[in-house]
Amino acid sequence: MAEIDWYLLIGTLLFIVGFGVYKTKGSKNVNDYVLGGNQSKWWTIGLSVMATQASAITFLSTPGQAYNSGMGFVQFYFGLPLAMVVICMVFVPLYHKLKVYTAYEFLENRFDVKTRTLAAFLFLIQRGLAAGITIYAPSIILSAVLGWDLRILNILIGILVIIYTVSGGTKAVSVTQKQQMFIIMLGMFVAFYFILDYLPDDITFSKALKVASASDKLNILDFSLDTQSRYTVWSGLTGGFFLFMSYFGTDQSQVQRYLSGKSVRESQLGLIFNGILKIPMQFFILLVGVMVFVFYQYNVSPLNFNPAATAKVENSIHAEDYKLLQEEHKYITEQKIVAQNKLSVAIDQNNIEAQKKAKNEIITLNEQEKLGRDAGKNLIKQADDSVETNDTDYVFIHFILNYLPQGIIGLLLAVILSAAMSSTASELNALGTISALDIYKRSIKQGETEEHYVKASKVLTLIWGILAILIACVASLFDNLIQLVNIIGSIFYGNVLGIFLLAFFFKYVKGNAVFVAAIITQVIVIFGWAFDWMSYLWLNAFGCALVISIAIMLEGFDRMMKTENEMKI
Repeated sequence: MAEIDWYLLIGTLLFIVGFGVYKTKGSKNVNDYVLGGNQSKWWTIGLSVMATQASAITFLSTPGQAYNSGMGFVQFYFGLPLAMVVICMVFVPLYHKLKVYTAYEFLENRFDVKTRTLAAFLFLIQRGLAAGITIYAPSIILSAVLGWDLRILNILIGILVIIYTVSGGTKAVSVTQKQQMFIIMLGMFVAFYFILDYLPDDITFSKALKVASASDKLNILDFSLDTQSRYTVWSGLTGGFFLFMSYFGTDQSQVQRYLSGKSVRESQLGLIFNGILKIPMQFFILLVGVMVFVFYQYNVSPLNFNPAATAKVENSIHAEDYKLLQEEHKYITEQKIVAQNKLSVAIDQNNIEAQKKAKNEIITLNEQEKLGRDAGKNLIKQADDSVETNDTDYVFIHFILNYLPQGIIGLLLAVILSAAMSSTASELNALGTISALDIYKRSIKQGETEEHYVKASKVLTLIWGILAILIACVASLFDNLIQLVNIIGSIFYGNVLGIFLLAFFFKYVKGNAVFVAAIITQVIVIFGWAFDWMSYLWLNAFGCALVISIAIMLEGFDRMMKTENEMKI
């Protein structure tokens, strides 16, 4: 990295932290600290909601996901607009009417304190883990690529977020997320421009799309009914719908964003804004990954994008074998360039037969390349079994560091770290709020002053920040980081959503039945995930339906027993 990259990176991060502290210091009561004094306008809410969901994982993993698997991942978000409509119609008016600070206060009003506490506890588990992962994700990748110390990176990101989140609460999170979203989208558009600019002169954008299509990277829609298929239209519309309805309707990290709105209308407009723009944003980020794939059709890519994994095998007894695979990989790339040029000429001449022939040749070469990459991963595993061989999350950062000009590298690294800070800040803010209000204030120390609970929120936010750093320091890389976060959410979200739907629509079901049903459901869902009963997206619908069914049955059984006892009397 050049000096200008360091100046851009450090300057951007210090500006965000300083701005957040400056604009939001001095919260004296719970409403100001937790809900920002209910002053947020719809565009602030919309951007804050988007920034909370769009972590560094989004901008590291999603392009890599597209590079390997194409655009199909966008189907994951198909249920989002539908979920936004339901939340705007049901959740938002009710939360504002009850004037709650947290989503789980409503559960005590409807059921009892133990159901509120259980839902809050489930949130703390899954969101606490996710907070650690959102810090760990950029750290593990930047440390591997730049050679920075992993633990120092974890601590640095965590401390930066803790400073302004503890200081200013919800308002600090919201005002900084506007700046972060601007930096993030600017960086992605700049990266997209340079990718297209680096393609061969005769490869226009439309031709680049045809090149990607030849390798099946533009297959967006999958109407398969197979529940084992990870991303289909149906899993997005159903599993995605339940996941997003639970995430935006019951997850405090999101609920707190729109509860800070000046009115019900401002909150609703913010969520609709997110619902309209989220799919195009994800589509664009995936398209960036597809264009990176096209770029590497004309340029030699590494056999494995993880430099730490490559270094391990090159310094082992398997170095010679790995070098042979690298040479073969280079030869296949040269053959692909020839095949891509044939495809380009065939497209220009509108020669359908030649296009088919070139496409078949490209598919064959891609299969050979995949075999070579798999063989390389096996050698890496033999060299050091502890090294992560899956390099999906390293694809985009490799392109940034090796091909973008000075200055732009610093901007893109600022994008990654800004995204990490924005989502982590929302999570810590929510974790501190739930711990302070749903656990500490409700069950440990009641009747204290507003200032006492503000201090408690700050202390608990700090504690969660430290725990998130510790989780990040002991985390290990998963198949794909963005999938890991969604898997963790899917294990818990369906159950919690079912609890809320029982509260909204099944008025005769009481707290005891819901409490027992939620515990049983959580055990079954975890068991189902561990034994791979279905794709993780379906766990949301499964958990939601299961807790509702069990609660209704338990309530029915309880009523039947009471009726029999009354008849005996």
